[in-house]
Amino acid sequence: MDPARIEAMFTRSDGAYTFARWNRPVVPVLFGVEDQTVSTFKGAIEAIVTLAGHEMADTDPELGANMMFFFLREWQELRDTPNLDRLIPDLAPLTDRLEAADATHYRAFRFDEAGGIRAAFIFLRVTGAVAELPADTLALAEATQAMLLWSDRAFAESSPLGQLGEEGRVSTILKPEIAGLIRAAYDPVLPPSATDPSHALRLYARLAAGQA
Repeated sequence: MDPARIEAMFTRSDGAYTFARWNRPVVPVLFGVEDQTVSTFKGAIEAIVTLAGHEMADTDPELGANMMFFFLREWQELRDTPNLDRLIPDLAPLTDRLEAADATHYRAFRFDEAGGIRAAFIFLRVTGAVAELPADTLALAEATQAMLLWSDRAFAESSPLGQLGEEGRVSTILKPEIAGLIRAAYDPVLPPSATDPSHALRLYARLAAGQA
């Protein structure tokens, strides 16, 4: 993964380079799924957090939980969820936009004074292709995309996941270049956030050092 590709992973559609990583321990919670799926997701989150060299905790001092997953069938359910508008500003017009776009995902992040991630709210509309994905595959993909503030285009054409093995014995894994980039992003020598594209060069240097 060269510097140009790394820069593209954090350059949004409006052309702004916007990088952020978690700046506090991750505390996940899931709503709208069975216990087995909760266990699968928490296992995937723990795996990505461990990969990054970051931490998980039992509670967040501000929110109780700070990585919140909401599973629903239709976006209308957002309007029916009590007090959700306290977490997500402009919830009504957002719901209108998601319905109009027939979207299946939405992620919202909150940041601390240093620009690091302090909370993430992930909404998954379980329908169509999303409903057909195995729970472990969906969990790994969502955990990966919640771990950093990626560009809105980062995985538009290519999944962060790959497959390993032969026909009949195939496992879904995180692509090595994405795993390496996550590890580099959490290197303690790097800041928790950045808006200067030159930051991609620093990520590249840490990535190269990790592969040496």
